Amino acid sequence: MKLIFIRHGDPNYEKDCLTEKGRREAEALAKRVAGWDITAVYRSPLGRAQETASYSLKALRKEAVTLEWLKEFAIPVVDPDLGEKYVPWDFLPAYWTAEPKFYDKDHWFEAPVLQTAKTDIKAYYDEVCENLDNLLSEYGYLRTNGYYQVTKHPEKEDILVFFCHLGLSYVCLSHLLGISPSVLWQSFFSAPTSVTILGSEERVRDKAGFRCQVLGDTRHLADAGIEISMAGYFADVFQQ
Repeated sequence: MKLIFIRHGDPNYEKDCLTEKGRREAEALAKRVAGWDITAVYRSPLGRAQETASYSLKALRKEAVTLEWLKEFAIPVVDPDLGEKYVPWDFLPAYWTAEPKFYDKDHWFEAPVLQTAKTDIKAYYDEVCENLDNLLSEYGYLRTNGYYQVTKHPEKEDILVFFCHLGLSYVCLSHLLGISPSVLWQSFFSAPTSVTILGSEERVRDKAGFRCQVLGDTRHLADAGIEISMAGYFADVFQQ
């Protein structure tokens, strides 16, 4: 099985849509996606992800299933430096690296700043992970003690594509790979329309785990001569 997470294009967050640059990114992405032999496409209900997916869906001549749980994991917390409500990542390095709980896959949500959220962030995280596991179970992958029991072996490998968001995709990766989401949120960057691929490995019959094959690939932008957007990043992005 392959799980492909695609971040939406360059966003206009205020209007929840794509910028003109984001639309050009989505067009370039669609040319790449058009040749994929995809089993199913899922997308976030948010406008920027819906719009990004629409270009690829047209190229694929496919429909997508909209899943509410694929919306951005934007539970506001009180930023420790600014004192303002903000997403639960992008903290300054001197702050988050001093808190051991951020690194702990079983206790990351106990970090003091994450406790300032009015929503139970761990309960919401668990809900997303449960929904992901329920979806994978439909394809014969049953979560068992951190790995997946495989109950179906289709003739053709299933490839699932998710058009969603940076924060949400890292929640899914943290669950599949056994990593604290805070480490991914703070230390990795996936540019708009970037492609992240996880593949299952079944080295023992009927028992599978997932490995990240590609994270944040943007080759379609280079092929189209489009600069990588830095939305969600705080320095220059390497363009070559």
